[in-house]
Amino acid sequence: MNIDVNQDVDVTVVGAGPVGLVLAAELALSGATVQVLERRAEPDEAMKAVSINLPTAEALDRRGLLPAAEQVQRELLERVGSFARMADDQQPGGGRRARESRFTGHFAGMILDAELVDWSDADLAAHAAAAGARMVPQRELEELLAGHVARLGIPVYRGVEVTALEDTGDGVLVGTTAGTVRTGWLVGCDGGHSAVRRLAGIGFPGTDPELTGHLAVVDIADPDKLGDGWAWSARGAYRYGPQPGRVVTVEFGGAPADRSAPVTLEELQTSLRRVSGTDVTLNALRGAATRWSDNARQAATYRSGRVLLAGDAAHVHPPFGGQGLNLGVGDAMNLGWKLGAVAAGWAPEGLLDTYDAERRPLGAWVLDWTRAQIAVLRGDAKSAALREVVGDLLSTRDGTTYAVKKISGVTQRIDLPGDHPLVGRLVPDLWLRDGSRLVDHGHSGGFLLLDRTADGAFARLAAAWAGRVSSVTDDHATPTGVLVRPDGVVAWACDTTGIAAVTGLEAALHRWTGAPSSSPEHEPVG
Repeated sequence: MNIDVNQDVDVTVVGAGPVGLVLAAELALSGATVQVLERRAEPDEAMKAVSINLPTAEALDRRGLLPAAEQVQRELLERVGSFARMADDQQPGGGRRARESRFTGHFAGMILDAELVDWSDADLAAHAAAAGARMVPQRELEELLAGHVARLGIPVYRGVEVTALEDTGDGVLVGTTAGTVRTGWLVGCDGGHSAVRRLAGIGFPGTDPELTGHLAVVDIADPDKLGDGWAWSARGAYRYGPQPGRVVTVEFGGAPADRSAPVTLEELQTSLRRVSGTDVTLNALRGAATRWSDNARQAATYRSGRVLLAGDAAHVHPPFGGQGLNLGVGDAMNLGWKLGAVAAGWAPEGLLDTYDAERRPLGAWVLDWTRAQIAVLRGDAKSAALREVVGDLLSTRDGTTYAVKKISGVTQRIDLPGDHPLVGRLVPDLWLRDGSRLVDHGHSGGFLLLDRTADGAFARLAAAWAGRVSSVTDDHATPTGVLVRPDGVVAWACDTTGIAAVTGLEAALHRWTGAPSSSPEHEPVG
């Protein structure tokens, strides 16, 4: 599709995967003009992440997309249930273990037993409303987000590749295969081999790969030769299930020779036979297979002038647990409202510095979390011994609960000013007297303020920021007040009322939402 070379938009997003689509939607909700460029002519059909974590599910929830995501999970569980029943029929006495309806994930292939999790744990219990939308594969998530973007009227131009860029100080000139595009800001959401990152000259330090992995859905002639779940050998590891025909292989010995070459049925069958020690036969690939490695890198900076990075363009690592997808969606939610505020003129460019400061530590943690799993996955005797130790820890209630909390994302916290325990955390399930939740009132984006004071003092103060802050009043309870950023992070909270509480809210409003609409002469605080 041709693009008018004179087109001038606030933000151009490069990459139409889940991260790029979420970012584009958040920018549009903030009032920015935005377009998406994607080098692929059609959506990527390769099988990738098969689940999302709670922050991603809650991001969908905040935009009214949770019911659609829950429907995806229900349909997937029906398919998995059929597969489980078929597998049970293949075993004398139904020897295969029934699948858990609660999604827990795994650590280095060691499935976390839902029966061992302390679901009454305060962190898990505070984020239970969106738990029914965890098993959402990346392909279905991308379809859901594409519909969301289309409803917002955001143009997505496919078959357009970025070939050059120039940061002019007041904007970016982007050379593409469809002509030159002028844009205020450019964000690379174009994957681990990001053209935007390379053209911007941003470094990508990290650790080199030592394995080759495959992920595919196949027709198997003799599935009874494969064990259910994860299995290890001296050559690596593999997993069969939980979806019908889904196989994963992990082989140590170096990175793939050519990651861009299509994965053939023969390549996949050879890999599966090596790691399983069987002569299993694969009849056909169902859809495109994926080849991956444990390359783990993080961009030297997430921002260079008017060029920014999000998702795999900013960090890559092994795909265990779909951490990359979820980390990228978190990037997009964090950056979207901030860049939109800067584009709209009510926030200074300094606000964008908080994007790198807030997201980089979490990215570094995910890289180390996945590196640790590589150490446990290796086929050597030392790793096997370590796997036994870790397995023992994960067979305990405390160990399993700890791992599930980490994987689910409920313990994520940003270091923000304020001493209330909610500050810097993702907003919990806050139920209101009318049966709704606070997040139900934020589908259109913007800041949300919960006011539980008897006289509505917090809402009266926030009225000066009309258009940026939506106030929701409720019966008196604790917390008495909560200010939630558009990315779901609590910016301010208190359990009291009075002058000190109002003063704290006013400071938070100035810090995060700029000057009051009625006082344009005041500079916003970044």
